[in-house]
Amino acid sequence: MLYSISISLYKTLVRTVAPFNPKAKLWLEGRKNWQDRMRQAMEGETAPIAWFHCASLGEFEQGRPVIEAFREAFPHFKILLTFFSPSGYEVRKNYEGADYIFYLPEDSEKNAKQFIEIAKPQIAFFVKYEFWHYYFKALKEQKTPILSISAIFRDKQIYFKPYGSFYRNILKQVDHFFVQGKHSKTLLKEHDITNATIAGDTRFDRVKQICDQAKDIPLAEQFTQGKPTLVIGSAWKQDMDVLMPFLNDFEHPLKVILAPHEIHDSEIEGYRKTFHKKSIRFSQATLETVQEADLLIIDNVGMLSSLYRYGTFAYIGGSFGKGLHNTLEAGTYGMPIFFGNKNYQKFKEAVELSELGGAFPIGSTEEFTNTFRSLYENEGKRTKASNICRQYIADNVGATAKIIDFCKELLTPKA
Repeated sequence: MLYSISISLYKTLVRTVAPFNPKAKLWLEGRKNWQDRMRQAMEGETAPIAWFHCASLGEFEQGRPVIEAFREAFPHFKILLTFFSPSGYEVRKNYEGADYIFYLPEDSEKNAKQFIEIAKPQIAFFVKYEFWHYYFKALKEQKTPILSISAIFRDKQIYFKPYGSFYRNILKQVDHFFVQGKHSKTLLKEHDITNATIAGDTRFDRVKQICDQAKDIPLAEQFTQGKPTLVIGSAWKQDMDVLMPFLNDFEHPLKVILAPHEIHDSEIEGYRKTFHKKSIRFSQATLETVQEADLLIIDNVGMLSSLYRYGTFAYIGGSFGKGLHNTLEAGTYGMPIFFGNKNYQKFKEAVELSELGGAFPIGSTEEFTNTFRSLYENEGKRTKASNICRQYIADNVGATAKIIDFCKELLTPKA
């Protein structure tokens, strides 16, 4: 009852803020008449359905390598992809790797039964943190296998509290967990959940895939001219408050590529005014004019993962605020990585790379300057950090293959 009430309260809250919040409005509108739209889209479908559910865009990137590998391994299946959040659905609603893409209706007994009745999935994948009581119940009633992929668990989560039995029972509906690390498997085992495999994080497979498919960006290559280059990815104002004094005072040759987390003209022009050397916006640069600049500001989205290939160093934004952004995209190219020392501890790869010596959490301009200078001036030290990052990615790929091998066992008819 409390679970159902909490779901209902969440929807009420979304309705309340929707007139003032674009994301809340999309959340509501995307679920209007979902039954009719879903029935119309899937009417007459005779192929078996594999259902993949992701909360948002980050989870989609974790699930994507599994979706694409599943399609290759099981071409007779159709792919149903759902999102909880507008930040996932609105960006990937035209993703060509799925046949059907919808918002996931809120988790109620009625919605779950109708959704499963329409979709009739033969297998269901839930990425990372997604565990839904009524959907799992409806899937179990239809004897549909439920797989949790790239799952990660921590001691403080409600599943492992003395009062968390209801939520533990949701976990017990999962047929198999593919967890990111040993601690997650141990936590599950301590609560009598033993159907788990340590597969690792599918994001490593995704960043390797991105690296292998990276696009050439002639303008960025012309900008760097083979000089040491710092790529600042997904930067917020808090990050730039630390970095800008360093950028203005650093006396050695250094090219800087800055990709703000959000593209706002006023913010970009503010950075240009604060920067004491020559800067240029990507949209305004040519192959001739870009060479003269010391700072190239990226004023578009979708390019960052390919830009890291032109870097010698990387700074990843976000951890002075809500949380660190993706460090793996930079790490796969093999370069020292910097980020703020506040909110990165929940990111396993950031902690491990810091412990190994490939990444460097910093708390101030002075600390960044000293750490950066030591790597800039010492090629051996810089090479060691770069190799650590590159090897860390290489050592952690393979989660997708483990999941697909399990699916082959599960879905291949027994003789």
